[in-house]
Amino acid sequence: MIGVDLGTTHIRIHVKGRGIVLREPAVIAVVRNTEEVKAVGNEAYLMLGRTPGNIVAVRPMADGVIANYTLTEKMLKAFIRKVITGPGRLVKPIIMVCIPSGITEVEKRAVLQAMNEIGARKAFLIEEPIAGAIGAGINIAEPIGSMIVDMGGGTTDVAVISLGGIVTAESLRVAGNVLDSDVIRFIRFKENLLIGDRTAEEIKRTIGAALIRSNEEVKQIEVRGRDLINGLPKTITVSTEDVVEALSGSLQKVADAVRRVLEQAPPELVADIIERGIVLTGGGALLRNFDVFLRNITGIPVAVAENPTDCVVIGTSKALELVHLLQGTSDTRRRY
Repeated sequence: MIGVDLGTTHIRIHVKGRGIVLREPAVIAVVRNTEEVKAVGNEAYLMLGRTPGNIVAVRPMADGVIANYTLTEKMLKAFIRKVITGPGRLVKPIIMVCIPSGITEVEKRAVLQAMNEIGARKAFLIEEPIAGAIGAGINIAEPIGSMIVDMGGGTTDVAVISLGGIVTAESLRVAGNVLDSDVIRFIRFKENLLIGDRTAEEIKRTIGAALIRSNEEVKQIEVRGRDLINGLPKTITVSTEDVVEALSGSLQKVADAVRRVLEQAPPELVADIIERGIVLTGGGALLRNFDVFLRNITGIPVAVAENPTDCVVIGTSKALELVHLLQGTSDTRRRY
């Protein structure tokens, strides 16, 4: 049984009894105007922005859904082949795939069809907030309200969960990739410097923060890019203060979504959340002081899940044992 976190920026695969067996970027490199695959995952990621004219490296997932069906199928086939080949391994596995809570029926069918095409014996879908809650160790079957904020690469899912299902939720296409774009845009307008996606992500990971606390030291990093005025290479220094300013608008949208979901939740469940707190999952949970940022706005305790980047795929795999519960209460679907 296999759990797949089909993320916009990374693919993670968990196999029952073996743990997480694959963590690679959701990138594929192909020969231009053909379907010949040159590389997938880590190898393809290194090619982003550095390919010759006849090769293109792309992310076939966008905003948590399949943007290029053919390339996504080829990428998934390559990843699944890595984890199920060899003696004694499953040839036609049972696969559970996590999806954002706000995608359409057409997008869900595309994911199921992709799983069918790669040879799954059975394929199930589970919404990311529920998978994140399971992976974070929350007993979702209890009649108690829990709140999950899952910020991945393409989407941020905010949900209140009780009795194994989502009571109220909102899915934003504001997440890690948008934060990277915010950094690129800020540096472009402030310094007239053009940087790439990989550089922006490094800035966010190294010195990024949702806010700066009074006792914290402001970090700095040297950034290299192309001067938009003369076209020549240029090096500047970017500080945490710059990143906080760049990210403020997008993070406020996430905070507004949290507030809206709380307003829509039944008061009994809100009381539970005030007592139990909000749990952050996904790669975005690693943004420094993001938990403090949300706590300051909501007045509710906020905690980062243990191993937030992997808890969604761990929960996706564990959910295969809870299909009887999830099919009755959530949007978990199955296709044979």
